[in-house]
Amino acid sequence: MIVISAASGAFGRLVIEQLLTRCPPDRVVAAVRDPSKATDLAARGIQVRVGDYDVPATLSDAFEGADRLLLVSSPELHPAHRADQHRAAIDAARSAGVGSIVYTSFLGADTQADGVTAAHHTTERALAASGLPHLVLRHPFYSEAFLNESLRTAVASGQLVDGTGGRGLNTALRGDLAEAAACVLTEDGHLGRAYDFTGSLWTYSELADALSRVSGRSVVTRDRLDHASGAQGWLEDQVRAGALERQTDDLQNVLKRPTTTLDQTVKAIITRPTLSGASTAPE
Repeated sequence: MIVISAASGAFGRLVIEQLLTRCPPDRVVAAVRDPSKATDLAARGIQVRVGDYDVPATLSDAFEGADRLLLVSSPELHPAHRADQHRAAIDAARSAGVGSIVYTSFLGADTQADGVTAAHHTTERALAASGLPHLVLRHPFYSEAFLNESLRTAVASGQLVDGTGGRGLNTALRGDLAEAAACVLTEDGHLGRAYDFTGSLWTYSELADALSRVSGRSVVTRDRLDHASGAQGWLEDQVRAGALERQTDDLQNVLKRPTTTLDQTVKAIITRPTLSGASTAPE
């Protein structure tokens, strides 16, 4: 039996979709905070259990009978709270007799213990100390943070605002990462490893070229003159510092295929219908 934690979230749902192409629904358990948000999963024959990171008492029952558990990292923003949630989940997995854990970490968490990697670093150490067989999947930033419906605006204006200083981005699509998770959950030979996942490196100049090819309209980059605010500004600072240029073959090796290309991603965004009133913000 395979248990997916945080299964009603965007990533968890994508993993379940991939699992259902590999195994029957009665082998998949969705652990969720609120079962009312997973009625569609239950209707497909997936067992839905309450598993709330903030209520540790629910986790042992949620993980009961799991040969493999996908521990999807909590969306909690406070690093200490997030790490506590993950430790509680690991303790519950050990108590429930879970066979092995696959954990979604973040690139650099093995060596960096601050900022976005803080809780992941702590969790990786907790996993190592738990004695449970496990596998770590270190994710890059999602491509969706950069490649989303806002690209339509760039096509309409003919300009793509670039605050990256021309540096590369090693982002990966949620869909590719979810497929990789389903692969390792249903295959042997992965436990005891840590995979550093990255997609194909791309730049905003290459993105503008892709937009031009796909849309048939000329799109050029325009350097951002002001500094973006909030999370977007911080992320662009990271890119300009070269922090997103690390490359590995781990993701394509697990997928046994190349990762989704920039042109494929852009085409999917530009050509899909737009629902009236739909949000253009990334998840």
